[in-house]
Amino acid sequence: MSRIDPKGVAPQEEGSLYASRQKVYPKAVQGRVRRAKWAILIACLTLYYLVPWLRWNRGPGMPGQAVLVDIANARIFLFNIEIWPQEIYFITGLLVLGAIGLFAVTSLFGRVWCGFACPQTVWTDLFMWIERRIEGDRNARMKRDAAPWSRDRFLRKLAKHAAWLAIAAATGGAWIMYYQDAPTLVASLLTGGASLQTYFFFGLFTGTTYLLAGWAREQVCTYMCPWPRFQAAMLDENSLVVTYRAWRGEPRGKAKAEGVGDCVDCRACVHVCPTGIDIRDGQQLECIGCGLCIDACDEVMTKLNRPAGLVAFETLANLAASNAATASVAPGPVRQVCGMKARQPVRFSRPRTWLYAGVLGGVVAVMLTAFVLRETVTIAVLRDRAPIYVRLSDGSIRNAYTLKLGNRSRPEAALTLVLDAPPGFRLAVQEAPADAQGRPVLAMQRESLTQWRVLVTAPRGATLPESTPVRFRLLGADGATAVDERSVFLAPK
Repeated sequence: MSRIDPKGVAPQEEGSLYASRQKVYPKAVQGRVRRAKWAILIACLTLYYLVPWLRWNRGPGMPGQAVLVDIANARIFLFNIEIWPQEIYFITGLLVLGAIGLFAVTSLFGRVWCGFACPQTVWTDLFMWIERRIEGDRNARMKRDAAPWSRDRFLRKLAKHAAWLAIAAATGGAWIMYYQDAPTLVASLLTGGASLQTYFFFGLFTGTTYLLAGWAREQVCTYMCPWPRFQAAMLDENSLVVTYRAWRGEPRGKAKAEGVGDCVDCRACVHVCPTGIDIRDGQQLECIGCGLCIDACDEVMTKLNRPAGLVAFETLANLAASNAATASVAPGPVRQVCGMKARQPVRFSRPRTWLYAGVLGGVVAVMLTAFVLRETVTIAVLRDRAPIYVRLSDGSIRNAYTLKLGNRSRPEAALTLVLDAPPGFRLAVQEAPADAQGRPVLAMQRESLTQWRVLVTAPRGATLPESTPVRFRLLGADGATAVDERSVFLAPK
């Protein structure tokens, strides 16, 4: 049986090919990076939990939730914007924007998304805060876990997991609120009136939150998430990453020793790391770029009356330049001056970032153009394929079509259907009234799809090619064409 070592991790049993999880006991730390992480955490959680409760007046018969994925009616509501199934390319565009934006941010600031805004990081930070409030900080948790089970240990563990489950339940409930009306959903969940599918997904998201944020933690970032595997392709020597300034810290030694660097090998940076790595070993896949090691090291440097920044956000180019400038300089103030003078301003403007900016701008322009030009009324013409035509008793030829009309605007609409075809072609719409000129008038309910059966007949004795182009046009009240669609009229060879 393995025991916890002074580093705060449980070592692998000797002779075993299976590497059991090395439990990490992160220590609480205060500082500017930690304050920034708390601010982002609060903002992310506030948005996540409160957005489903925002109301938006869309008129009678329409959902009153500001952000809603309405699966029953196949629409997505984003305040005053409605996305229909035929407009799923807008969602695709948003995903592309998110991906390119993440690439751009990574090229500039490293894994800042992973360390500050990733849902796994946000909820894990919240769960660890609960853990510290109930079980104590790092040393207390390590001591309690290494000791035999007791009443105090059992009650603390029970309280911690109960709090975790409560947060996980709130997380799972908030997620399904994006798909159903929030007040109605909460009432149905509490009274047992929700559907089996609702309870299933509520339990699914509750369980995954509890498992990933409470138990898996750093294992998700290290083994499950694919992002660390390909992030290196987006980093270059000018990307800001969390790093250890070895030119200043080496060689390590006691604070009062002579001929040593600023690093006193206190391991404070290791003790606060949520993934349990040593930032002094250089860039590592497990590092999520949270920057807590910066706060821990700065706190130690302040106590020793030494300059902060031994661990900092730095570019690899500046790190290499400082290493070269201080290679022959003994540790001390002179080395620090030489190392800082060798640094260059961070180059945010470079070919890689301009490429990402250009792609982002192009995608945004395409999406804005598509959104501005989106049609509020749509028409789809489906010609019958069996039979492809019918010869009537008087010798005329008839084709049948199905017209599907979509009305994405608020008011109900009544549009006139006209046919652009060779002379003599007749148009008829089943169960549709006609205007004064005998043209069919198609009524469309608001926010709905309607379907009409249309018959087009060619005159008897007309000489027709095997396929004749025709066009269906819908005219508004002003007589202008609101929307049109082309099709073909088929005749015998």
